[in-house]
Amino acid sequence: MLFAILLPGISMIFRGHVLKGILCGILHLTLLGWIPAAIWAVASYQQDQAEKRHRETLEVLARQGRSL
Repeated sequence: MLFAILLPGISMIFRGHVLKGILCGILHLTLLGWIPAAIWAVASYQQDQAEKRHRETLEVLARQGRSL
């Protein structure tokens, strides 16, 4: 999370969002754009974590024989 705040563009690229990371990096280059870029990167990080939890939950349910 700290990485997403300090280097938002690079953190997005490392998580596989290349185009978003480039746009976020360009936004990060401006002093005023750094704050929105950091917020965007943190929101993206949290969304990725939520999707990971969702996939893990679906895998557990599938192993238990339940379907949605």
